Amino acid sequence: MAHDDVGDRTEQPTPRRRQEAREEGQIARSVELSAAVALLAGVLLCRFLGPMMLRHMLDLTRALGHPAPVRADELLVWVRLVGWTAARLTVPFLLLLLVVTIAGTVVQSGLVVTWKKLAIKPERLNPVEGFKRLWSAESLMKLLLGVFKVGLLAAVAGYTIRDRLELILTSGAAPPGGVYALGAQVIFDLALRMALIVLLLGLADYAWQRWRLERQLRMTKQEVRDELKRMEGDPLIKQRRRQIQQRLAMQRIRREVPRADVVVTNPTEYAVALRYDERTMSAPRVVAKGRDLLAQRIRQLAQQYGVPVVQRPALARALYAAVEVGREIPPAFYRAVAEVLAYVYQLSRSAGASAAG
Repeated sequence: MAHDDVGDRTEQPTPRRRQEAREEGQIARSVELSAAVALLAGVLLCRFLGPMMLRHMLDLTRALGHPAPVRADELLVWVRLVGWTAARLTVPFLLLLLVVTIAGTVVQSGLVVTWKKLAIKPERLNPVEGFKRLWSAESLMKLLLGVFKVGLLAAVAGYTIRDRLELILTSGAAPPGGVYALGAQVIFDLALRMALIVLLLGLADYAWQRWRLERQLRMTKQEVRDELKRMEGDPLIKQRRRQIQQRLAMQRIRREVPRADVVVTNPTEYAVALRYDERTMSAPRVVAKGRDLLAQRIRQLAQQYGVPVVQRPALARALYAAVEVGREIPPAFYRAVAEVLAYVYQLSRSAGASAAG
């Protein structure tokens, strides 16, 4: 899967192929994008945390610049002061930078833990193969891209400095605070622009990595057929498919049985729920059906919502075998189903008359 010559690999990779590649460490991940995110985060953190860090550093400088005579037993106090100040200077910055860096990596490819990339491969230790890789077309392309990136960054740096050259040359007449502010602003603008350029290059590299991975993972038509056959024989896949089908069937049963007109049963092995609306249907429709446990659930819901349950073993078996859920019954069942519906309607009228009397 590591070669670029895809040949007749015209088919998109299957989910299983993608999962296997992921387990082997073949993922679309750009080291340059991760570095760019870390660089941009570092620049922005320096911009927002810089004043606080500078304040702590100046406080420490003042304390160390005017020290009282320090005795040997007070040396530990000064060590604690320096350590605490160093922690306040670096820990928030480093923790936030670490979180952003990890997030930038996880967003690209998710959380992947694999040791296969660390395995020792004999071909990597072959000096002849290493020499070939060193002078390969891919290595030459990386070299040219590196030169282009360095040139681009140098151009951005030159443009940024040239844009502020007059202010820099006249800063000698400014007070020390003004020189510091100007220097800080120039350095921040330069770092921010370069970080954004690196981020754009990283995004382009990530897009290239994704395209290249998709190209490497493509499959031939025969590989797709073999993969589907393998998945069909996988007991875990079969079990999961049955679970999904059973869950979907149960959802449909809970939704449709309360609206049915009648449930025809075997009486215990099969159950078929029918509904008929003469304004929208040309014939009664099977809205739910089930066998064994599903049939039991259909009967329970029918009793719960007051849907009539009629025992017609032959009709229940025939409807279950011949009519798919959501389809209207074929003409061969019109007479038998009409008799069941007439019986149900008669029961409803009799119940209504008894309630009125």
